[in-house]
Amino acid sequence: MSDIPSNAVLYWKANLRLILGCMIVWAFVSYGCAILFRPLLAGIPIGGTDLGFWFAQQGSILTFIVLIFFYAWKMNRLDQKFGLDEE
Repeated sequence: MSDIPSNAVLYWKANLRLILGCMIVWAFVSYGCAILFRPLLAGIPIGGTDLGFWFAQQGSILTFIVLIFFYAWKMNRLDQKFGLDEE
């Protein structure tokens, strides 16, 4: 019975690590590539424009969509690991 709270704490910690990792990737792409590093990326052409502009317009949105699917996939695996998956 004492294993249940410990298991819940481990599950929550793993969930928070996953959320933090996704937030770091999102912040790097949204703020780093699109705003802070835009001058450095200006010389790299992609799709008729420079890479910095692309990240600001489409790249950050596409990265966010990929992160949503990645989070769902990882949470399903985490749920299976802790026995909380839907069968």
